[in-house]
Amino acid sequence: MIELLAPAGDFECLKAAVQNGADSVYFGSNSFSARAFAHNFDDENLKKAIEYAKIRGVKTYLTLNTLIKDDEFNNAIMLAIKAYEYGIDAIIVQDLGLAKKLIKLFPDFPIHASTQMTVHNLNGALELQDLGFKRVVLARELSLDEIKYICKNTKVEIECFVHGALCISYSGQCLFSSMLGGRSGNRGKCAGPCRLDFKLLENNKVIDTGYLLSTRDLCGLDYLPDFVSSGVKCLKIEGRMKSPEYVATVTKIYRKYLDLAYSKKEEYKVSNKDKKILMQAFNRGMTSSGHLDNSVNKKLVYKEKPNNMGLYIGTVKSYNKTKGYITLNLEDKIEIGDTIAIENHTGSYRISELMENGKNIKETNIGQTVTIGRIKTNIQKGYKIYRLTSKELSKIAKESYQGENRKVALACTVTIKKSQPVSIYVTSCSNLALYKDLSITCNLDYVPVQAKTRPLDKETVINQISKTTSSPYYFKNIKVDIDKDVFLPKLSILNELRRTALSNIGSIAQANIHRNISKTILTKVNKKENSTLRTMRSIAKLSKNVNPKISLLLNILNEDFDYSKLDTVDDIYIPLKYFTSKKYEACLKTISKKFDTYIYMPTIIKGNYKNLFLANAENAVNNYNIQGFVISNICNVKLLNGLFKDLNKYFKIISNYTFNVFNSQTVLELKDLGVSKFTLSPELDRNTLINLCNYNYLQKELIVYGKIPLLHMNYCLLRRSQ
Repeated sequence: MIELLAPAGDFECLKAAVQNGADSVYFGSNSFSARAFAHNFDDENLKKAIEYAKIRGVKTYLTLNTLIKDDEFNNAIMLAIKAYEYGIDAIIVQDLGLAKKLIKLFPDFPIHASTQMTVHNLNGALELQDLGFKRVVLARELSLDEIKYICKNTKVEIECFVHGALCISYSGQCLFSSMLGGRSGNRGKCAGPCRLDFKLLENNKVIDTGYLLSTRDLCGLDYLPDFVSSGVKCLKIEGRMKSPEYVATVTKIYRKYLDLAYSKKEEYKVSNKDKKILMQAFNRGMTSSGHLDNSVNKKLVYKEKPNNMGLYIGTVKSYNKTKGYITLNLEDKIEIGDTIAIENHTGSYRISELMENGKNIKETNIGQTVTIGRIKTNIQKGYKIYRLTSKELSKIAKESYQGENRKVALACTVTIKKSQPVSIYVTSCSNLALYKDLSITCNLDYVPVQAKTRPLDKETVINQISKTTSSPYYFKNIKVDIDKDVFLPKLSILNELRRTALSNIGSIAQANIHRNISKTILTKVNKKENSTLRTMRSIAKLSKNVNPKISLLLNILNEDFDYSKLDTVDDIYIPLKYFTSKKYEACLKTISKKFDTYIYMPTIIKGNYKNLFLANAENAVNNYNIQGFVISNICNVKLLNGLFKDLNKYFKIISNYTFNVFNSQTVLELKDLGVSKFTLSPELDRNTLINLCNYNYLQKELIVYGKIPLLHMNYCLLRRSQ
């Protein structure tokens, strides 16, 4: 079955996910997490979180999914090792160098490729499969058909987002927050500038205004039957910055409908009630299918409001400014304690007074005309009112994770014999690996006595042993081997027997969760690493006197310009699209004769562009003096190697800044992939740049002039505005 993966920004969220049916949970540490502003988990709570989930049969994934600098690398490795020892099931990684280091360090341990690696086609998934990743979290810009195609043609596990906030840009390819405010999304500190309001201009004329880059939230509930048949291994709920109530509500509903999609696919239908509950938990502009459909989603963006809008409950019929009374006809129920938002207002208001015909009431019904008081602000007739939170639904959500709903099944035999201590023998009724070989016997120093009047019976024993309400276990099968006419002086003896057995099982499970790691492993790796870095430094010393070259990217070719007049330029990069048109033949011939010319690959290559590349790449190489390719995504490696035999023998490969190189380990991995030069990330600070320039294992280049793309979008602003 498809795994349902839920977010956990803190321990309460973790409990909410586990107790409401998640198969797995993902969470971050206090460092190296793409949600740096979530509460996350310190060392002690990281261990507790792993134990809490795994004891209840839920897998745990650590999000170590930011870009790592060289001076942080050892700390990141130590965090991964600590999580490994605590029993984490997998680690989600963005940084290529860190990922490969962990794969080499623990070859049998699952490393998952974060959606931050921007894997958006089959070639990308296949390349990461070859590199040793066990799972790939696909970019959120793919349709279901594209997802199915990738699943069908790969062996690596595929994970997809199914619910929650969407980014306007491909994850891992957004520099918006970094360039505007110095807070890098790739480093887990995105300020969310895409949620601000903008003006769209055409020829200096405003053609649209609003929150033009703020996407609606994804809701894939209607697509679960399609996901079931797609081959996807895991469906992911977004929300590590959300509340426990949100996590509880969303996880519970997706658990319900994912089970329904398997058991009664032909009867699958999402109720309007459940959709409303889901939307009440959180929504931006109601919901969106994201990019799951094949058709263009013109409603991807909700430009009216960038945050939670709640559910519409009615329109203001009248407003008493003096008393602060809002009168409206209800489209949905409200009650004292709910919070509401008002159109054209920021913030929220808690309902503390409800009236009907001047009399105070606590609850309401749909269609009822009521007055909400006392809210004194600037309100006009016709304003829409939205309920942001429901007191009733919040209470239900909180109650769902206060107790133990997620229990592991056990079987036991209780033995009560004359002249011998009472005992219990416990085995597992679960398929969970943690309890696979469970077999324990517990004895108490209590010997039953001869009954004088009322002997102990099996039903009483079963009733006492079954009382596991506050435990993560329950007894599915209970057998009682009891002599006739025996008696225990206190029934609490049976309670103690049960508690002792369950405590021992918890201790055994806890011990099985933890792993031991040889201390020599890290030492050996560090020695090998230090040797490699010394080699890189020595090469750098020999190469310091090399004169720097100048590369020029021609994003726009002008067929009327004489490119032979260009001077002091060494390499020229030209996008592939210009090699597909005959009108640029003269330009291309002039350029490729005078300069080392490279075909500049786009960051995103989906179906149509892939076909364009395959149809024209060989002709471009044959007709012009092409020295190599600038690759902008990991998928380009597999694509080029599939098209050209002995690729690195005849062509030079340059990795673009979009590879997000932050450390020397990633440089080494690019070298292994056949890259001869890499472009330094524009997000790097001066010290990191200098550090990477101290190594010359690969040639490097720095962008010194030009416009840096802030976003890579699968959405057209102009199409929406028309």
